[in-house]
Amino acid sequence: MSRRGCVSAAWRGATVGGFAALLCACRVGPDYRKPDQPPGADSPFVSLRAADESSAETPDDWWKLYNDARLDGLLHEAFAANVDLASAEANLTAARALFAAARSGRYPSTRIAVGGIDGRDATTDEILELTGRPPQTTWLLEDVLEVSYEVDLFGRVRRSIEASHANAQAVAAARDTLRVVVAAETTRAYAQICAIGEQLTVARHSLEVVSRERDITTRRHDAGANSEFDVVRAEGLVAQTRSAIAPLEGQRRAAVFQLAALLGRTPVNAPTELEACDRPPGLSAVIPAGDGAALLKRRPDVRRAERLLASATAQIGVATGDLYPKISLAGLYGGAATEPKALTTQTGLTWGIGPSISWNFPNQSLPRARVRQAKAAAAAALANFDSVVLTALKETEQALAIYASALDYRQSLSEAQSRAHRGFDIAHDEFLAGSLSNLDLLTAEQSLVSADAAVAASDAALIQDQIAVFKALGGGWRSAQ
Repeated sequence: MSRRGCVSAAWRGATVGGFAALLCACRVGPDYRKPDQPPGADSPFVSLRAADESSAETPDDWWKLYNDARLDGLLHEAFAANVDLASAEANLTAARALFAAARSGRYPSTRIAVGGIDGRDATTDEILELTGRPPQTTWLLEDVLEVSYEVDLFGRVRRSIEASHANAQAVAAARDTLRVVVAAETTRAYAQICAIGEQLTVARHSLEVVSRERDITTRRHDAGANSEFDVVRAEGLVAQTRSAIAPLEGQRRAAVFQLAALLGRTPVNAPTELEACDRPPGLSAVIPAGDGAALLKRRPDVRRAERLLASATAQIGVATGDLYPKISLAGLYGGAATEPKALTTQTGLTWGIGPSISWNFPNQSLPRARVRQAKAAAAAALANFDSVVLTALKETEQALAIYASALDYRQSLSEAQSRAHRGFDIAHDEFLAGSLSNLDLLTAEQSLVSADAAVAASDAALIQDQIAVFKALGGGWRSAQ
């Protein structure tokens, strides 16, 4: 190759490279970068207690730590049939369709028009009049292929695709957040049914105890050993103890209906067989809580906030692109004639190709206002991301702190219950021996009933606090997939 040819080739190469660099440099809007997390966000949890929680990674299917086959089946059914999840899936499908529509902007748009109309055409009538012929009614036929393509010189289309993609990911994260809620609430409803079953068992047992003591008091009264007042007080304790049963039965039935809704069932098909459960599920080991870094990676609400920020950032580029000219290439090819046979001849041929430029200039008040609006929306999305991160950390620390207090409270109640049982046994024996008054026996009975009821209520609260910890940790959405 001659030296002149080499110089020409080099010049063409440099021109193409410079033009490509110009296209990249003209991409409008800021490039997205993930925001920094607040200081200390990835640190170990402050409220974690080694005796109750570990720093091991939280499993996504955390409910399997309870080793309860019925609970596993309920979660499987809820993920498949929950109506709120079905709605979230539909929203995600719609968001993905919008993303696909945005991606179509990368490619030329095409339109085929084939048709005919019988009538008068203004342009044809004008030509006839100019040639001295009268207007006439005729068939106007066409078959045309139109192609148009927007040259994304400033990156407006690309930013639009970025925004749509990030928004679809945010919708997916919102669905995953709902999966976390469904997992926690389904487990919560099942645990509540079983915990109330335990409370009912305790209440009925307490009713048996105080009824037996009432019968003893009544027999002693009949034998002349007690007063009628002693009998009335014993019967009052029986009635008071019995009164606790009905509200518990109503609460258990309400929990069954709550579970039915989570499973996508109508009340008539509610899982009433679960009312036989009388012991809430228990963990076989301490809660694996992980740390702050793992929490923020796992929680889908944090991911949703980050993706909304990415979408808002890309929208700045979309709005900025409206400040610059929009360049399009358009072309058409086909036929237009008054007779079908003329559509394929030279006389009926119609075609054209050329560029078009549209630009809102010099009055750019509206597009500049939209740029300011997009920047403000991005600033709000950044603040919302920081808020979501802080909320995730706060909820987890609160749940761990409350759970630790519930464990300590349960331990104290257990000690009080043991003493109440021992005190009642002593009081019962001494009452039969005649060395203890009926009032002292009644007081021991009340202490026993209150201690047993408090322990059962504490078990119900404790399992709810455990579930609150798992919900705050954000597990369940991967297993739902």
